[in-house]
Amino acid sequence: MADEAKAKGNAAFSAGKFDDAARHFTDAINLAPTNHVLYSNRSAAYASLNKFSEALSDAQKTVELKPDWGKGYSRLGAAHMGLHNYGDAVSAYKKGLEIEPNNEALKSGLADAEAALARSSRPRAAPGASPFGEAFGPEMWVRLASDPSTREFLQQPDFVKMMQDIQKSPNNLNLYLKDQRVMQALGVLLNLKFQTRGAEEDAEMPSASDGGSPERKRPAAADAEPVKEEKRPEKEPEPEPEPMDVPDEEKEKKERKAKAQKEKEAGNAAYKKKDFETAIQHYTKAIELDDEDISFLTNRAAVYLEMGKYEDCIKDCDKAVERGRELRSDFKMVARALTRKGTALVKMAKSSKDYEPAIETFQKALTEHRNPDTLKKLNDAEKAKKDLEQQEYFDPQIADEEREKGNQYFKEQKYPEAVRHYTEAIKRNPKDPKAYSNRAACYTKLGAMPEALKDAEKCLELDPTFSKGYTRKGAVQFFMKEYEKALETYQEGLKHDPQNPELLDGVRRCVEQINKASRGDLSPEELKERQAKAMQDPEIQNILTDPVMRQVLVDFQENPSAAQEHMKNPGVMNKIQKLVSAGIVQVR
Repeated sequence: MADEAKAKGNAAFSAGKFDDAARHFTDAINLAPTNHVLYSNRSAAYASLNKFSEALSDAQKTVELKPDWGKGYSRLGAAHMGLHNYGDAVSAYKKGLEIEPNNEALKSGLADAEAALARSSRPRAAPGASPFGEAFGPEMWVRLASDPSTREFLQQPDFVKMMQDIQKSPNNLNLYLKDQRVMQALGVLLNLKFQTRGAEEDAEMPSASDGGSPERKRPAAADAEPVKEEKRPEKEPEPEPEPMDVPDEEKEKKERKAKAQKEKEAGNAAYKKKDFETAIQHYTKAIELDDEDISFLTNRAAVYLEMGKYEDCIKDCDKAVERGRELRSDFKMVARALTRKGTALVKMAKSSKDYEPAIETFQKALTEHRNPDTLKKLNDAEKAKKDLEQQEYFDPQIADEEREKGNQYFKEQKYPEAVRHYTEAIKRNPKDPKAYSNRAACYTKLGAMPEALKDAEKCLELDPTFSKGYTRKGAVQFFMKEYEKALETYQEGLKHDPQNPELLDGVRRCVEQINKASRGDLSPEELKERQAKAMQDPEIQNILTDPVMRQVLVDFQENPSAAQEHMKNPGVMNKIQKLVSAGIVQVR
């Protein structure tokens, strides 16, 4: 059974359903609490949910159970990284590499942890050092590559050379302040805006130039440049590398982009005011002026979504995806368009099948960019689809027919066929306790005790007064030799149906088995089996680890008078009886 729960957990993890994965791994751990792989897998699931404290606890348990397994230390290091305990992470990865020196995952994790530790312990800049030194650290190239306004500069060798020079010595920044590309990069690295740009959610526009003038005037560096020019007069004719006469077509293109940006900003302002019609007009104008920025389309799609014009929203999203791939736009922008399309499809869904294209669209969005919001929308859509399928499938009349078919097969002792019909009955009417009770009986005949117990408990959940449910559950527990639990179940059933013969017989049989252990009438094989089973019971484990109960057991052996006093306590007496029934304590 633990392997089955583990397989379900692995499947859920692969599908990105980390909550479900953690739940399945927990079920597996309950069935096999000493399996180190299960704790490792659940640690990974918790880490994926950003529950790093729980991930750390499971990783520590993994290492405790299997100290010579490299992956356990990999889990431990990852959890420490998530909690920003970089020193502990380094130690964990190093310990793992002592066991598996060639493990690439451990090597990679150690490198990341050491880099993070170095960053976290980096000293402050000394007096006189460049105030921009932190901006040109190891993450500089990643930040420049991820920003649309600086990404294309990385294809220009002279720009790369300048940035490498600045990275080696941030004080060299003053040598390149005249280059507008460096100013743009500095703005990205410091999260500053040296030029007027929109600040809305989709603002991924190329930087607007100042009308294409070859003089390249820059307000940000105007005060510092005269001194530089006196010292370096030979660099005054900076624009010489470019043609002095900018083509009219290029000027018009830059002007259109600038106007499009202003229209987008106006649209954003109108959107915030809930003036959707005005916002649509501005975004439409921006699209007409510049068809190379798909954020105009995704913004207009967002307005259509708010207005309930879902088909128009979907059309804009499709255009944005198509155009974005032609332009090789940022994958996050393409994912955003797909997510909005999926949201519109969900809004339009009226049946379970209507959710299928929405689910497919969300999955495509996640292949472009794994965004938590998109993942949540996918999970919600899948749940809504499942709920609708159940509603659409609901038919009590057919459920009764399937249950009767199952009863017939049960009488013929064709239990697998009976299970199939009872399962169909449950699908048709999930609120029918009789179908769960009957299927529990089939599972009991087939020896599938965990499944039988689960069905019996579901039966009682639906109808706590249903006597048959208690007899089913008690019978399963009796077959599992959990006589104390079975007795409690039968007694609970008798509260609702005091004269029920099956329940009364169940109580009799349980008491007989419990007294058998009390009298010491168990054979050595039976005693050994019962003790082994009892030691897996969490309740028995808690009793044996209770300091008070341990002293009571010592007193029973060494101090009979004190033991007699203990037996006056009903709680202690009840626990002693459980230990006797389990075969842990024997009365002679």
